[in-house]
Amino acid sequence: MKQIQNVKNYLTEAGIKPSYQRIKIFEYLIENMNHPTVDMIYKDLVPYIPTLSKTTVYNTLKFFVDKGITQIINIEDNETRYDADTSTHGHFKCIKCGNIYDFSFDNKNLNIKQIENFEIKQIHLYIKGICENCKNKK
Repeated sequence: MKQIQNVKNYLTEAGIKPSYQRIKIFEYLIENMNHPTVDMIYKDLVPYIPTLSKTTVYNTLKFFVDKGITQIINIEDNETRYDADTSTHGHFKCIKCGNIYDFSFDNKNLNIKQIENFEIKQIHLYIKGICENCKNKK
């Protein structure tokens, strides 16, 4: 993920009016990198922004996705998470602790014969298993 020096300027350059709540929600995404849900963001920010609502968090994240500065991660059917890193990368979800980890892969050498003449716009690679920390716990 590229380094963002000034969130207010970054949002403005993306065509987003940088309100206080939008700045704080985007800062949360880039500072925590924990692939949060709406509930996680709301619970962590509402002590600092008492006027914040879950609807505002949801609508802000949807707006960020529409503007291309955030992506949705749907590893589980009933759980939507968000990622400020919009570069092509994969996600590994630990089935024991529930943590999600980023990993890189070489998408230039994906050799999928059935769609080799298609124009690919997005790649989502999700893997589930047991992370190193959980695997090493006895």
